[in-house]
Amino acid sequence: MSFRWFGKNEDPIPLAHICQIPGMKAVVSALSEIPVGEVWPMEAILELKRDIEAHGLLFHTIESVNVHEDIKLGLATRDRYIENYRQTLRNLGTAGVKVVCYNFMPAFDWLRTDLAQTLEDGSNTMAYDENVILGLTPEKLMQSMYEGSNGFELAGWEKERFGELEKVFALYKAISEDKLFEHLGYFLRAIIPAAEESGIKMAIHPDDPPWPVFGLPRIVTSKENLERIVRLVDSPSNGLAICTGSLGANPKNHMPEIIRYFGKMGRLHFGHVRNIKIDRQGVFYETSHKDDCGTIDMYEVMKAFHDIGFKGPIRPDHGRMIWGEAGRPGYGLYDRALGAVYLQGLWDAMERSADSQEMKR
Repeated sequence: MSFRWFGKNEDPIPLAHICQIPGMKAVVSALSEIPVGEVWPMEAILELKRDIEAHGLLFHTIESVNVHEDIKLGLATRDRYIENYRQTLRNLGTAGVKVVCYNFMPAFDWLRTDLAQTLEDGSNTMAYDENVILGLTPEKLMQSMYEGSNGFELAGWEKERFGELEKVFALYKAISEDKLFEHLGYFLRAIIPAAEESGIKMAIHPDDPPWPVFGLPRIVTSKENLERIVRLVDSPSNGLAICTGSLGANPKNHMPEIIRYFGKMGRLHFGHVRNIKIDRQGVFYETSHKDDCGTIDMYEVMKAFHDIGFKGPIRPDHGRMIWGEAGRPGYGLYDRALGAVYLQGLWDAMERSADSQEMKR
């Protein structure tokens, strides 16, 4: 069981509180202060490791080492950024990191149309409405995300990435889904050998939401596309982060089936477990993790992880803001802590049931 933490200079939640969550074993973090595309310095990695381990938590997973836009676009400059990525992986492997999460979403990372939608119980949560998107320009969406961030830098929305948004969008007009797959394959063929040498499993994160936005292609969207990705490089180090709230926003994606399929293949390296409530196609909001609060069947999701004998990092992904807490949208302490305990409760019950069945035999 793991908890995402944005570092002592970026996260208002102290490690001293995270380690008090029952059953919490590890922290998933990153060096967000390093510009995208640059090498993560060894000393900075080790300082992050020391901070985390000083609180009795494991430092095994990084989320994320972001991919420079030139790599996604397939520009002539991409090889420099790929070599920097390879060196970052070597440094992380030396520090003991086992899993690196990343995404390949063009221009934008995850996105929502409301970062603090008020629910009936008075809590607030992140929400997405495709109809709102249709009425926005990319620039207006960016402004909305920044205004709703409570003063925090949102992961994947670092301002330096959007200095030339109009130019980036113009470049993507020539990029189809097949071309984006081609660029991902080029990237993976270059970095997977470095990951293998470093003992690291790469875990690509699904697109959030899992469909095109503003005409930009998105490819990490379905079981079929996930299989196409793992076939790009035949290596256990070329794997997946399965996020139930990202893929699950499309009701056609059956999450337990996807978990079992890629888990048995040995390509599932990271679990993000999040519940969402789908009002209708393209309209959803994030809920508490409890099974009957949302659309995703949390019991069946955790049973799928349990049935494949999943041993990797798994974290409660996103949460509402409850009990008056204010912080980075989706990343408060209280609701994610409740989620972590709830998910472990499901797991404990499955373990007890399995032990009971074994004793009967």
